[in-house]
Amino acid sequence: MKQQQTLAVLGCGWLGLPLGKRLVANGYTVKGSTTTADKLPLLASAGLQAFPITLTADAEAIQAETLRAFLENVSVLCIDIPPKLRVLPAENFVAKIENIIPYIVEAKISRVIFVSSTSVFADQVGFPTITEQTQPNPDTESGKQLWTTEQRLQAQPQFETTVVRFGGLIGPERHPVKHLAGRKNVENPLAPINLIHLEDCLTVLEKLITNDKTAGQTYNVVAPFHPSRETYYTAKAKINNLQAPEFTHTEQQVGKLIEADCISTTLEVTFNTELY
Repeated sequence: MKQQQTLAVLGCGWLGLPLGKRLVANGYTVKGSTTTADKLPLLASAGLQAFPITLTADAEAIQAETLRAFLENVSVLCIDIPPKLRVLPAENFVAKIENIIPYIVEAKISRVIFVSSTSVFADQVGFPTITEQTQPNPDTESGKQLWTTEQRLQAQPQFETTVVRFGGLIGPERHPVKHLAGRKNVENPLAPINLIHLEDCLTVLEKLITNDKTAGQTYNVVAPFHPSRETYYTAKAKINNLQAPEFTHTEQQVGKLIEADCISTTLEVTFNTELY
């Protein structure tokens, strides 16, 4: 891909903004969107062309002209908008994404990168190993809507959608041990962890965006580091001077082990296990 081409990041939040910054630093023209007007100067100061865009399940409420301007002359669009079902349980995430498909087609964008999650796979007894060939079986509303959205995007004939399913996101100021510290009766102590650090996310996304050979593919992305939850979070709590969580071994345990061999082989990605 030539660097003078324009890329767009729809959703410049915890992951999207650092991605936009990295792409700008590497010489790309980047458009970025945010739902918060106060963040527009932040995007602009990072070198992005900033757009205020709020997706909606109501097709008639879409900010059509702003969305058209955002997508104009874009060669690759990265959609990084997670469902907000914990905050808005009734949210129709599928409809929000479906409503922008006609605008993607109208802009003649050839490639889309959709940031999804390994939550499209349910935790199960026996901790099954999950690969890209494993059929998704989501058991949460968020996972169900992500899986449906993946299928809707990849079914579009006018553009190719690469799906990247990240595991649990960690990074600066973001780590699940902070929420688990001091808790009692924490479930699934023997389940393997499936985490991915922000820096590794950025490496993978940039490679996917700039590599046409990945168009239309689906990748699971987690670090190849799978100690048990109890082992990992107990050690992390000690390192961070936090009270270790107390796990229960009396309940039936469920989990999964996500393999990311495909992304490592295809894009020659080496995960930085020191970050974990």
